[in-house]
Amino acid sequence: MNQLTDSELQAIIKEVISRNLEKQPEGTSISLNRSQTSKKVIAIGSDHGGFNLKEVLKSDLQTDGYEVIDCGTFNQEACDYPDFALEVARQVSTGKAWRGVMIDGAGIGSCMVANKVPHVRAAICYDLSSAMNSREHNDANLLTLGAGLIGTSLAKQILKTWLSTEFGGGRHAKRVDKIDSIEQKFLKG
Repeated sequence: MNQLTDSELQAIIKEVISRNLEKQPEGTSISLNRSQTSKKVIAIGSDHGGFNLKEVLKSDLQTDGYEVIDCGTFNQEACDYPDFALEVARQVSTGKAWRGVMIDGAGIGSCMVANKVPHVRAAICYDLSSAMNSREHNDANLLTLGAGLIGTSLAKQILKTWLSTEFGGGRHAKRVDKIDSIEQKFLKG
């Protein structure tokens, strides 16, 4: 019996996921919230504590071919993260951005703010496993990072992993649909 290599197994998994995505009914959580352009748009923001890291990640994103919407802040003067987290989340919620990234000191507050906005599933990630899991299992569309808790190199790796990990669908789709239905109950409320 031949054993598959990791790359062969990954190719098979991608093919199965691709076929399943084609079979999903319109409007399910598996469909990606892409902007109208062919270039993927990333909304990015920070407070003063995340400003330097935001600038580094913004540059990397542009180098990698993403269109970037910079939601501020634009300097290191003290400011309030909710203002910028809300704007990043708004860009994702309305479909102007395919994904969002928000950086503050710990990432926690921005995650809370972003998750108040309809159609946003924000995840705070501190390592590669949480970045991968948030996308593969939860279809997170907004990443929050804590500039005071992780270094630049790790932040770059987390962002790259998060952006390149596809939603797994399958059994996870049912759970994401439940998250979305909870949101809908409160929106109608």
